[in-house]
Amino acid sequence: MDRNKQLYETDATGWQRGLYEDVKRTFRAPIVNWIFRTMVANYPDLTRYLWGQVKPVFQTRAFGRTSVAYRAAIYEELDVESRIPRYRGGELDVSPAEFAELRGQIATYDVVGPRLAVLFEVVDRSLNDRPVGPKPKRTTEACEPMPSWLDRDRGRPPTMVDAEAIPTELEDTIASIRRFHGLESGLPSIYRTMAQWPGYLGPMWADVEPTLESDAFDSAVDRANGVVDDYVDSMAYTPQLTPDALDKQGAEASTIEGLVELFEMFNRGAIEKVVPALPVFAYTVDSEGARQLG
Repeated sequence: MDRNKQLYETDATGWQRGLYEDVKRTFRAPIVNWIFRTMVANYPDLTRYLWGQVKPVFQTRAFGRTSVAYRAAIYEELDVESRIPRYRGGELDVSPAEFAELRGQIATYDVVGPRLAVLFEVVDRSLNDRPVGPKPKRTTEACEPMPSWLDRDRGRPPTMVDAEAIPTELEDTIASIRRFHGLESGLPSIYRTMAQWPGYLGPMWADVEPTLESDAFDSAVDRANGVVDDYVDSMAYTPQLTPDALDKQGAEASTIEGLVELFEMFNRGAIEKVVPALPVFAYTVDSEGARQLG
C-alpha cells in the first residue's frame, strides 16, 4: 500500500463518490478520513467490500451508546473539569470568527473519534482472525437504529496546513507533539488542523501536555479501549473481513498483508493515543458531544 496515495473527495466520481457520501452520512461528520481516501486509492474494490461489511456496525443504538460512553470514560478517568482548561475566544490570540471555525472543526474530530476507534478494532481483530461479536447482545438496542439527533450536524469540514509548512512559531510545540506520539515525521490530521491557529495550539498544548503524559491519561486510554472492546464483543452484526473472507473476494496475499499492517499501526501502534486525545481537545473549546445517551 502506498500511504501517500489518496483519492480526495473532489476527485471521486461514480460509485467512489457515492461511497464517500455514504461514509459521511453514516459517520455523521462532514469528512472522509485519511484511511478511507488511502484505501480507495490503493484498493478500490476491496474498500467497497470492506465498507459494506462494517457499515451496519455504526448504525445501531448500541453503537450510539458506545460512542458517548467512549467520551465519558476519558473525561471521568481524567477528572477533566479539574485538569483540562476551557478557553473562551477572548482568552486566545484568535479572532472571534476564527474561534468559531476552530470549534466547529474540532467538533468534527470529536464526532469521528469513537467511530474510528471501533473501525480500527473491528478490522484489526478480523484481519488477525480474532473474534468479532462472539457474545452478541439480545437487547432491543443491539439492532435498533441510532437516534437521529446524536452527533448530527455539529461539526464543520476540517481544513489543515501541510505537514511540511507548519508555522515557525509552532516548531517547539510540534516537536513536543511528535515526541509524545513517538512520531519521527508526519503529523496526524487533528494537529494539522489545529496548527491553522497557532494562538490556540501553542498555549493549549502547553496546558494539556502534562495531563496527556500522566498515568491518568494512560488509564483513560485503557478504559476507552475497554468500552470499544465491550461493544465489538457484543455486536449483533459480524463483518466478514478475515483473511479467508478477503481471499474469497479476490484479494491478493500482499494486499491483505498491507491492510494488516495498516490497521495494526492505527489500533496498536505509535499513534494509538491520537483518537483518545480528540475528546480532550474538544473539551478545551467547549465543542464536545454528549456523555450519555439517555
